[in-house]
Amino acid sequence: MSGQTMIGIIGGSGLYEMEGIRQTEVREVDTPFGAPSSPITFGEVEGRPVAFLARHGLGHVLNPSEVNYRANIYALKAVGVRRVISVSACGSLREDFRPGEIVVPDQLYDQTRDRSRTFFEGGLVAHVDVSAPYCPDLSGHLADSVDAVGGQVHRGGSYITIEGPRFSTRAESHTFRSWGMSIVGMTTCPEAFLAREAELCYSVMAHVTDYDVWRTTEEPVTAERVLRVLKANTEVAQKALIDLLVSLPDETSCQCQQALRSALTTEPDAVDGQTREKLSLLVDPYLP
Repeated sequence: MSGQTMIGIIGGSGLYEMEGIRQTEVREVDTPFGAPSSPITFGEVEGRPVAFLARHGLGHVLNPSEVNYRANIYALKAVGVRRVISVSACGSLREDFRPGEIVVPDQLYDQTRDRSRTFFEGGLVAHVDVSAPYCPDLSGHLADSVDAVGGQVHRGGSYITIEGPRFSTRAESHTFRSWGMSIVGMTTCPEAFLAREAELCYSVMAHVTDYDVWRTTEEPVTAERVLRVLKANTEVAQKALIDLLVSLPDETSCQCQQALRSALTTEPDAVDGQTREKLSLLVDPYLP
């Protein structure tokens, strides 16, 4: 492969079955946090290396709370990924974000409860800055690519992640709207926070599939409806990803890939060998 930065794509298993991708390898990757959701499929687009990971497993066998987000992000970091695009479904909490359109959000609210949110535990503490939880540089290029292939894209918005796997109640949906949230989904937390801890640029291509349940003039959201809209959007998603892979420059103006530089707070001498070894992939540049 070329010396270009490898891009990781997390989404459905069908994403890598697109025209223009030359698949080169499928690899099982083990991590200190267990197995990722699926093997990683490697490929190339005009010399740009890319790695695909099926978030919910092959055949969509994992619900949002069963996904091993730590293993997924660690595995992508371990194989050389530096930037990650998450492709996910979402419900709209705004009139102007319509089904079939795409949102590249810039803010995130975590409403989940039962998920492991950090790599840093067991005697090594880090407090990372996630005031801007999505990489602004990567998000800008992603939105440009969606626009370039004819997709209707919204730049910015707040994504609230709920636990799932159930959909929202109407009271919850109205509450999220009153908080100023733009879209609702089930997978971006803790994925975005773990990506920042792993010093990976991270951005989301969120496909609006419905109006959640707050808009009473619409039928309530169903799994069948979500999958139908996602399928209809597959071509736009694939074209946008190809455009991004071809056009994305290697240089970035963000600070995502230095997120741990001032985040580690534990004295190096206090970190035991087992913890140091477990997190070596992440902390070796910063611990003597």
